[in-house]
Amino acid sequence: MPTTAAGLANRHRPSRQRRSAKSAVLIAALLLFALELFPSSSASAPAAPVVASGSLRLGRSEDGRPIVALRSGDPRGTRVLVIGCVHGDEGAGIAVARALARVHSGPDLWIVPDLNPDGYARGTRQNARGVDLNANWSSQWRGGGRPWDTYYPGPYPFSERETRIGRDLILRLRPRLTVWFHQHLNLVWAWGPSSDAGRVYARAARMRFYHHPWLQGTATNWQNHHLPVSASFTVELPAGSLSSLQVRRQVQAVLRLASALHGSAHA
Repeated sequence: MPTTAAGLANRHRPSRQRRSAKSAVLIAALLLFALELFPSSSASAPAAPVVASGSLRLGRSEDGRPIVALRSGDPRGTRVLVIGCVHGDEGAGIAVARALARVHSGPDLWIVPDLNPDGYARGTRQNARGVDLNANWSSQWRGGGRPWDTYYPGPYPFSERETRIGRDLILRLRPRLTVWFHQHLNLVWAWGPSSDAGRVYARAARMRFYHHPWLQGTATNWQNHHLPVSASFTVELPAGSLSSLQVRRQVQAVLRLASALHGSAHA
């Protein structure tokens, strides 16, 4: 029997129930997407990416090397972020990061062993574009210089993919504590709201405490201004490779400080 125009239109017109169901699914998907992008600021801590333990690839460096985060410890504990290496010629913190990745209790540990894998492979302070990643953050950023100058901050804040990866991870995790490892001054450098945490860490690690303002365009400068309820400071390790005892002291200092922060939050 021939199909009339009206019959053909009715055959392809979705029923009201089908349209309602599709709309409900679409709305639910949009809500989930919005919650993923914009977690509620009223929560005590944002939901971490779904990684019970192991490794999460954050992205790739300028030369295509993977940048990963490792998760260890107790997901119910105080959220702690540790960056093992920012300057490629200051890699001693990678050993501390790897040791922390073997911790199975205590804080909720998020560990980036190497934020500058290109610089580490080249043995240079800068990344593959000749930028000092710890001068490329937006707080008090000041331009000037040329690529491969020692402290070249890049053409504009967050111009480098590695600093954007670090920034995005911090904003996603909103850690209670962030420890940035550098070399070669053999001290703990903290300022502002992170001063007390820095002192506790220095005592635990048996290091000198250096109370001095942040440098322009640094990660700790940015983090202390954008996450004021958290602690973020620099641990300047001694020159050269660390002994096993030195690695253990740094690991213990991270865990002790995280425990102290956890206790103060529940006091």
